[in-house]
Amino acid sequence: MIMEGFQATPDDGGIAKRLWVKFKNESLCALYTPFVACLASGTLDSKSFLHCISQDVYFLQAFAHAYELAEDYADDDEDKEAIRVMRKRVLRKLKDQDDLVREWGFELPEVSTCDSATVRYTDFLLATAAGKVEGEKGRGKIVTPFEKTRLAAYALSAIAPCMRLYSFLSKEIKAVLVPEESTNIYERWIDCLCSESFEANASRIEDLLDKLSVTLTGEELDVVEKLYHQAMKLELEFIAAQPITQSTITPISQVQEAAGCNLTLFCDFDMTCSAVDSSALLADVAIIAAAKTDLEDCESPYVHISAADLRATWSNLSSKYIEEYEECIESIRPSETVGRFDYEGLCKALVQLSDFESRANDMVVHSGVLRGLSQEDIKRVGEHLIFQNGCKNVLQEILGRENMHADVHILSYCWSGDLIRSAFSSGALTELNVHSNELPYEGSVTTGDMIKKMESPMDKLQAFNDILKSRENNGKHTTVYVGGSVGDFLCLLNADVGIVIGMSAGLKRLGDQFGVSFVPLFSGLVTKQRELAEGSCSGWTGMSGILYTVSSWDEIHAFILGL
Repeated sequence: MIMEGFQATPDDGGIAKRLWVKFKNESLCALYTPFVACLASGTLDSKSFLHCISQDVYFLQAFAHAYELAEDYADDDEDKEAIRVMRKRVLRKLKDQDDLVREWGFELPEVSTCDSATVRYTDFLLATAAGKVEGEKGRGKIVTPFEKTRLAAYALSAIAPCMRLYSFLSKEIKAVLVPEESTNIYERWIDCLCSESFEANASRIEDLLDKLSVTLTGEELDVVEKLYHQAMKLELEFIAAQPITQSTITPISQVQEAAGCNLTLFCDFDMTCSAVDSSALLADVAIIAAAKTDLEDCESPYVHISAADLRATWSNLSSKYIEEYEECIESIRPSETVGRFDYEGLCKALVQLSDFESRANDMVVHSGVLRGLSQEDIKRVGEHLIFQNGCKNVLQEILGRENMHADVHILSYCWSGDLIRSAFSSGALTELNVHSNELPYEGSVTTGDMIKKMESPMDKLQAFNDILKSRENNGKHTTVYVGGSVGDFLCLLNADVGIVIGMSAGLKRLGDQFGVSFVPLFSGLVTKQRELAEGSCSGWTGMSGILYTVSSWDEIHAFILGL
């Protein structure tokens, strides 16, 4: 019914840190590329690894030249020296590259060619370092030392995200390695990127970028951001472009039959797709309608209480729901944690929660707060609804991509299907299917009643199963469910892949008590990739008792669609 949420704000720091925080979700996508998944699982073909490493020479040469130009641009002697030291490190690594690769247990091929993805990044970096920056005002008219300094900042903004990206990825990979097994043949390379010296080098570049950016104007800082973001995207494209000859588990859309990907994606709506709970939006519609009636000093056959009284009623309903919901969750938890996955016990517990949710909806209907809402106002609120970052893009791409036989279904406790449909009223999103409660109308105004279709985890599971049954004749397909509340629990567990985003406290508490494991999706992906190489994995399957957690829709995009 009503959910709570908040968004933390990170410490601003310098511009390098701010830009990394801003674009970090995009960097997560690299984890779901076939190359990184195979690398992290230790199953990557050595030829693929050496091909990737062979591209280092072209990157290092471009770095060295970019640093040389940046040193010339820098006005401060201390900055010049710092850039000179960075360039010397790059030249030393370039000279020692063969020996370093041997230390990792490999031998570089005698001949290598520069990949097109490598060329795109190195051309971009060298053009940037030479002052050829797209959209830069006054291009070619650099006169003062301050103007030259901005070019040094631009050059570093095209290098910094690459260093930070590899530092981040290596640590994420290191975290999923199994220490006692130590069978990953690429662990030495991973350790090199995880090392304190590599982190120190990445930090030095970021610190100098911060220092050089202090004197930049707002417009020039915008250029720094664009260059940083472009460098990040080109580096991600490089990782995604690495050739893989072996079978992989990701992305889903690329590993299924040649005839196309058959996918059924299910999503919760409130706080999964939307950034605001729909019940709060409907409360706003009701209160505004009541306030308008108050101002016009006229009687309405539908809005029968003042805006102040209506606001108080909504507040009381919300407080009562939250309090009783917590009591219900506590009452259905077993007295002791179950040592194994207990689906049957979980189902029995959720029956009690279903009864509570039904009573809560009855309480809302009987209060009269849903009476007198204009259908036009409800749709307008839906059209302006704020989505979770990346959500609409994922759904649009899934529905719009050729050779991808996909259905998208929204399963929601939301009281108004009109609100959800209007929120998805643009582009390919009109093709998705909405399964929710509905508000009946007299003319174009709500009666205050509710057509109850989706009140409980059991209702969602019934809809889930009915949809799958209707697709039985479409051949083999994969089911993915995305949600984060207790109401999603059974569907999450029954889907081939249950993805938890924005996990509620209740879902975590009940899951822990009934033996459900919550595993980061990347970690689960690496395990699956390792099992695939060993011949013990037949793909993603439901009812394993494992749910996969993500921090953003960008991860879901990379997992299903790729970069």
